[in-house]
Amino acid sequence: MIIPVLFVFSDWALLILRLAVGAVFLAHGWPKLKNYRPTLEWFHSVGFKPGWFWGTLVIALETAGSALLILGLFTQALGFLLAGQMAVAALWKIKQGKGLMDGYELDLLLAAACLILATMGGGRLALGF
Repeated sequence: MIIPVLFVFSDWALLILRLAVGAVFLAHGWPKLKNYRPTLEWFHSVGFKPGWFWGTLVIALETAGSALLILGLFTQALGFLLAGQMAVAALWKIKQGKGLMDGYELDLLLAAACLILATMGGGRLALGF
């Protein structure tokens, strides 16, 4: 059952979603940026070669991308990119034999949230795009 009166709050819901997703990605990206060289070495060691390329890409997406997402800039493009990153992270954890619980549940939830932002955009309370 759809309750049309709640559609009035959809822009606020998208704002809350952008802020929450952006905060989570920023919280995960900032330590990677602070430990830049070890992060690149870790990416290389787990099979993402060249590690400098994939590590730098993830760090940029999680830090700069999350800040742009919070502001509501390039929301749809960032939504698709971040959803793709989470899909890779989830598949990598599944490949390691990790299950849904204590495994890839956060990746799955973030991928779904990012797909919502990618398809719906940032809403009227976003700064643009």
